[in-house]
Amino acid sequence: MPDDRPDPAEEDIWAGDRRLSRPDSSLPDWYTPDVIYRPIPIAWFAGALVLQCIAMPIVFMLTLGSGPIAIVMASALVTGTIGWITWQRGIGNAALAWRIATITMLAGFLALNCFVALS
Repeated sequence: MPDDRPDPAEEDIWAGDRRLSRPDSSLPDWYTPDVIYRPIPIAWFAGALVLQCIAMPIVFMLTLGSGPIAIVMASALVTGTIGWITWQRGIGNAALAWRIATITMLAGFLALNCFVALS
């Protein structure tokens, strides 16, 4: 009994108007792999966390001789800037839990810096 089915290594295999396989690919034509970059909220959160961890000690050291109020104001300004940048990057459109976690993390580092400055 002769096998009259097409060989997928040699020619296209069709099912109605859909190509199921091609000689140069084992994927059907309707399957498009997801190859675009889609940032996720944890990346924005982690970026803000790392930036805050680096910025707060630097702000503290740069304003150390200026008095506690200057440290608090500079820390608040830097924290607000990091928060604004993170919000613009996309955390503002993320789930509520990510927004709360980001605000809590930023506020926690700010509070720690202010506590050290005022004590």
